[in-house]
Parts: sequence; C-alpha cells; structure tokens
Amino acid sequence: MGYGGFLTGRPGTELSGKVNILDNFIENKTFSVQYLVIAGGGAGGTGGGSGGGGGGAGGYLEGTTSTTILGKTFAVTIGAGGSPVGSTTFQGTSGIDSSLGSIAATGGGGGGSYASTSINEAFGLDGGSGGGGGFRYNGSNSIAGGNGTTINFLSQGFAGGTGSATPNNAGGGGGGANEPGSNASGNNAGNGGDGRSSSITGSSVTYAGGGGGATNGGTPGTGGSGGGGVGQARNVSLQTNGEANKGGGGGGAADSISAAGTGGSGVVIFSIDPLAIVTFYGATEDNGGAGQIVGDKKVYTITATDPGATVTIA
Repeated sequence: MGYGGFLTGRPGTELSGKVNILDNFIENKTFSVQYLVIAGGGAGGTGGGSGGGGGGAGGYLEGTTSTTILGKTFAVTIGAGGSPVGSTTFQGTSGIDSSLGSIAATGGGGGGSYASTSINEAFGLDGGSGGGGGFRYNGSNSIAGGNGTTINFLSQGFAGGTGSATPNNAGGGGGGANEPGSNASGNNAGNGGDGRSSSITGSSVTYAGGGGGATNGGTPGTGGSGGGGVGQARNVSLQTNGEANKGGGGGGAADSISAAGTGGSGVVIFSIDPLAIVTFYGATEDNGGAGQIVGDKKVYTITATDPGATVTIA
C-alpha cells in the first residue's frame, strides 16, 4: 500500500535539499515508483547507576506509487539519529523524521532513564517505534515504553518494552519495525525489537531495529536486527550506537559516566524506470547520483541531505 501522488511540485523549480525527476524521452509518462523511507532512530536513555531503556527504531515506510513526472521537484530529508542527553538521568532524544515528498517516516522514540524524582523521566518516548522504559527507584510499578506510530492505517513500528522497578535495575528494549521491544525481567534488560527486511536494492537488507536496554547486575539487552545498538551492563560492557542509515535505536546506558548510545541516521531509497533522469540537489546518493540498475529499474539510495546544496538536472 502506498501514498498516491507524492511527487508534487512546480516544473523547473530549483530548491535546496530537493530531488528533481525529469522524463526527457516521453512527455507525461506515468512511472511506477517503489520507495523505502526510514527515519532516524532514538537515542538510549541514561541510567545514572541503573538501567536506561533502549532507543526506538526510526519509522519504516515502504510502498509503491504511480505518478506522472515532467520536471517536478519534491523535498527529500534524511533524519539524524537522536542524541543522548548527558550521562546522568535523562531520556534519550528522539530521532528526526525522514521524508520523500509527502511520505514522512517518524523518528524513533528516545529511551527512558533512571527516575529518582519524577517518574516522567523514566518513560520511553513515543516515536516511529517507541523507546524502552527506564528504571524507577523506590517504586513498585514497571515503567512503560513509548508507543509506535500508525498513520493512515500504516504502521511504522512497535512499542518499546517496559523497564523494571525497585529492587531490580534494568531497562526495556526499544521497539523495532517488525516487533515490540522486550520487557525487562528482574535484573535482565529487554532486547530491542527486530526490524523489517526490504529487497528494494536487489538484496534483502534489514532496517529499523530497536536498541537494547541497560542493566546494573544482570544481562544487557541485545540490539534488534536492523541496526539496533546493544545495551550496557554496568562495569562489564559498554552500550553501542544504532547503525547509521538503518535507523537503529541506540543502546541504553547504566552508569553515571558514559552517555547512552546515539540513534542511527535514516535513509531514503527509491526505484524508478531508467528512462527517468534523476539529479540531486543537496543530497548524497550512494553512487554519486547515478543510481544502480536492479532488474528493469534504477535504484537510488540517499544517505544524507544538505539543505544548502543544489544540483542541476542535465
């Protein structure tokens, strides 16, 4: 299921951070466009001596649309991953949205932190996939993870897992595009939810895995397949970042020294008839703007965008 008519704009318009598509062979030819849009993943939560939650994966949107193209311009944005906030008791920041025209994937939710005063600090944040819940001191209830996003009946990802409460010290896993993050159990942190696979590039690649939760005294959460970062085990192992250009959630942190894992940046990939000439304005494409032939289509992979750059269509 796709978004109809996402390639909108004024012919001949040159705008920063845009992609122009021209058909210089057949006027008003109708093209079928397959797309994959992944948002930036959320950062893990910091534990302050206990277990922070894993970051949620960036939102995942894949589909096909048909459009008539004649020199139209549309915006493209690659969302950055969320950043950890300090090394004490802060939720991770959420990832940034990625978009291709009107198709917009939501950034992953940040992981919950250790909450010594306000319980709000411990909840995982909502996002494309939700961040995992953190740890609550002096409380008996487990801490909820954030919710995933569904827009126009299209699910972009799943919820984060719940974190533990006193006397345990573990965070929940961040949600992934294919499944929720798992809940912390005792002192064992929750694993990040697995991402979803796509074959748009000609081979199967998994994107948008959730970050693992952190622990003080147990087993840390693993990152979900598709770029999710591993959670920290205090005094044993360090957390890792979400994978760049896969929208993976960052791993949660457990101590008061190191920050949690950063979320991985997103990516935009689309395939189109090779007759369409595509040139990028302020966007970095894997093959220098040339794309690559996959079957009877040409595939373009955009890994970064610069709003200040421009390129001209040949």
